[in-house]
Amino acid sequence: MFPTAFRPSRRALLGGGAALLTAAIVRAAEPDLAGLSDMTAGAIPIGVAERQARLARAQALMRASGIGAVLIEPGSSLIYFTGVRWGRSERLTAAVLPVDGDPCIVTPFFEEPSVRQTLAVPAEVRVWQEDEDSLKIVAGFLRDRKLAAHTIGIEESARFFAFDGLARALPGATLVSANPVVRGCRMIKTPAEIALMQLATDVTIAAYRWTFPRVVAGMTGTEIGALMNAATRRLGGDPEFALALIGPAAALPHGSREVIRVADGRVVLMDCGCTVQGYQSDVSRTWVHGRASAEQRRVWEQVRAAQALAFRTARIGVAAGAVDDAVRAHYERLGYGPGYRLPGLSHRTGHGIGMDGHEPVNLVHGEPTTLAPGMCFSDEPGLYLPGKFGVRLEDCFHMTPSGPAWFSTPPESLERPV
Repeated sequence: MFPTAFRPSRRALLGGGAALLTAAIVRAAEPDLAGLSDMTAGAIPIGVAERQARLARAQALMRASGIGAVLIEPGSSLIYFTGVRWGRSERLTAAVLPVDGDPCIVTPFFEEPSVRQTLAVPAEVRVWQEDEDSLKIVAGFLRDRKLAAHTIGIEESARFFAFDGLARALPGATLVSANPVVRGCRMIKTPAEIALMQLATDVTIAAYRWTFPRVVAGMTGTEIGALMNAATRRLGGDPEFALALIGPAAALPHGSREVIRVADGRVVLMDCGCTVQGYQSDVSRTWVHGRASAEQRRVWEQVRAAQALAFRTARIGVAAGAVDDAVRAHYERLGYGPGYRLPGLSHRTGHGIGMDGHEPVNLVHGEPTTLAPGMCFSDEPGLYLPGKFGVRLEDCFHMTPSGPAWFSTPPESLERPV
């Protein structure tokens, strides 16, 4: 039930369109939100020493893979290695990580002062003018470092024009995927990274605990998500997503455009995450508003058992795909599937997570990468019954030398989802 300070009227929830504005729902919750405090004040950001250690690790992997340099466009990998926070546009800003020595940042001349504001490691900065070819500037740096004829790695999210432009500017170079280097670094989280992911998860769980008792009949998924985001901000997190699926929409893992309202006996499935100092959380919870049916209760317990099975299967040296296989075989024994067919589990059991909500590698059939300390994954083996409802319980874990460790504790029961 709502606390006294937050008890919107039935008219406010079920009346005309203006009364249902999401902003009004959040405003009504302001007295309760005021009781939340920032949980992230003590968060320790990634420092220069850690980024330099990342560069050293990348260079060791380059040498092992026969790669002379790596080209990275703006995004999480650029932040990971250099601290530079920049958006992508038709004007190239990029980092070049050489196999030896400091990296180089290539950026438009007029953007250099802004780019330097977040540059967090020693680096050379080379600029290009509007009438110049930015990839020729990259090529010039590689020539100066005697790397023009070497194998050059391209970070997997880089755009084609960067790949094509560099190939034209350096016809003697061989361009390959930089995955052995970039993934080789980013998939293994350090204690500092895991601490930030833990804090982000703690914020999300606290926001769930605030939001859950405030979900009432008549609410839409958008309104529930707005409450979750408001709580997340008050708790110090930067909201990434707050998906709330109701009734039959919960059978669609990423939702429906149909507006469905909370009502007695309807499933509410929430999938939410936030960022703290650049690192993300991802937690899903499912419950039934009011009285649950026997079928809803049975499916919820089946998902809970599958989530625990995935966690038990995730051991050092086990292939990531084996976790998904174990869950899928369990569901098939219960009559779901087979494989990814519905009713059943239509998506992978889990995904990598870190600076991005979805990172390589995934807990999916056929993935041969073996689990190692420092890897982080979601564990979310939902079940989806088209036209009826879906259940997803999602908690993330990180691999330790002795096995997996939860970032958040899975729910105890359908009645106590958080």
